[in-house]
Order: sequence, then C-alpha cells, then structure tokens
Amino acid sequence: MALLEIRGLKTHFKTDDGWVHAVDGVDLSVNSGETVCLVGESGSGKSVTAMSVLKLVPMPPGRIVAGQVLWDGRDLVPLPPAEMQKLRGREIGVVFQEPMTALNPVYTVGEQICEGLRLHEGLSRAAAMERAAELLALVHIPQPSRRVHDYPHQFSGGMRQRVMIAMALACKPRLLIADEPTTALDVTIQAQILDLLDELKQRLGMAVLLITHAMGVVAEVAQRVVVMYAGQVIEEGSVDEVFERPWHPYTQGLIRSIPRIDADASRGSRLVSIPGTVPSLVEPPPGCRFAPRCAYARDACTQATPALRQVGPGHRVACILEEAPQ
Repeated sequence: MALLEIRGLKTHFKTDDGWVHAVDGVDLSVNSGETVCLVGESGSGKSVTAMSVLKLVPMPPGRIVAGQVLWDGRDLVPLPPAEMQKLRGREIGVVFQEPMTALNPVYTVGEQICEGLRLHEGLSRAAAMERAAELLALVHIPQPSRRVHDYPHQFSGGMRQRVMIAMALACKPRLLIADEPTTALDVTIQAQILDLLDELKQRLGMAVLLITHAMGVVAEVAQRVVVMYAGQVIEEGSVDEVFERPWHPYTQGLIRSIPRIDADASRGSRLVSIPGTVPSLVEPPPGCRFAPRCAYARDACTQATPALRQVGPGHRVACILEEAPQ
C-alpha cells in the first residue's frame, strides 16, 4: 500500500470570473522511501496539489470539491483542523517555496524550530532548543549552538532554506513535501540543497514529494516523475522510462528545454521553447488541454479528455497518439 495516495483530487478557487479548476482530477501516489517529482509549468497545479494534501489551501476562496487524500489508508479530506494539526509536521513535513516569507522575522530560527518540537513531542524549552541546534547541525549550518539565536534576516538565502528543511524534519516525518525548494537560489546553492535533501532522505529513510518546474532537477534526484499540465496529470512513470521514451508532446517539450552542456554554442543553437500559454482554468477547453499548443493535435483531441493509459512498465500517459512522436 502506498504511503500517500491521491485519488481524483479536485481543488477549485472562487474568483470574480468564476471557479478556477486549479486541480482537476489528479491521481498520484508516493511509496515509502521514494522520491517522486511533480513537474510542470507555473500554473499547472503542482503547489495546490501539495497544499491540498495538508489542507493548507485557504478556504475560502479555495475548496476541495472531490477526491480522496489517503495517508496510510486514512482519508485526510474530511478531517477537522485539530486532527490535521496533529499530522502536519509530525508525519508530513513541508518546505515552502520562499523561506523569507515562510519564516517569521520577529522570532529567532531556534524559537521557530522549537514550536513544532514542543507541540508534537512535548519537549521543554531547553530540550527543544538543544534539539534545534542538533537539527541545524544536521543541515550543515556552522556554529549551530550560536545560530539558533539568530533571526532569519541574518541568514543567506541558501541558509534560510536549510533552516526551513531543519524545521520540516524536526519531528522526523515519514514524508517531506518540498515545494520548489531551490527557487531564487543560484545554481551552486541549488545543487547543495538538492544534495542535502537526498542525503537526509537516505539517512532518515523518509519519502519525498518534490515539486519543481525544472526537468533537470527531476533527472538528478527522483525515482519517479509525475507531469502536470493545466490541473491534470498527463504523464507519469519512472525517471528512466520517461526520459528515455517521453510520450506526451508536453513532456517532450519540457525535456527539450533543458540546457545541454554538450550543445555547440558556436553554431548559435537556441533552447527549445513550448509555444503558447497555459489555458484559462476558469473554463478549460474541452478535450486535451494541451491541444491548442500541440503540433500533433487532431480533431479527436478536442472532443474528449484522454484518460491515462499504460504505454510501458509503470509508464502511463494521457494522449491519443498510438506511438511516442519522434
């Protein structure tokens, strides 16, 4: 049985223009000890899917209108706030996208790490602060016993992200949700954060759901990849299978957009881009939502939404093409 299983999840937002179908029938699973990457452009529904798992979507204007979020077989959707609070941080940790806005500027980082420890594990303030210093050491922050008394603005962007990871791991969760953990960091620090997540995953034996828009990140850290587009899953499979035989034209476009170090810059080669934009999710177009941007689209693509079907070992795709386009 999967550690986390999402079935038919639909999360909508009420706006002046109508209901935005941000997540529209998502199926997804994460097994114990596995790293799954949820990938797609901005606006594809990745972060809303993750926040729906922990019921952190603001309600209103958001609302989970259908589906199940099964944690060890227990559906989290109907749980009251008090029950969800017991689960957040203790069983499922989360690293938010922007640490400077996620961390409270008026409290030291040690106090913020201590909050979860005191809530979920009942530690005294002194014991929690000692544990906070150990967690900062775990994420390779120098002089942890001194730095627990510093405020967020006294840390660099990469160090703040390490603090966020320390907070998320404080109670040794079985699943870590990392929402774009390398956003706004330079490439060297990005690599350090990804290496740190992989190191901690191996050391603590936890599962990771990593949200990203960068296929290069997927290739480096994940065992399985789930590709989202316009609120729906359009392809999923093992990283090896999806990278060796990408089926959906959208997935192919994402992979081709990865900068290649072996490309001949002297010939003026340019990065491949996907034409067009993500459609409005207030009134999504009928059929395949990628059809208006797809070079292989045909009349059948706009008539019915293609269901996910098996095209290889553990490899599913929502596309009517009988063979992967070359």
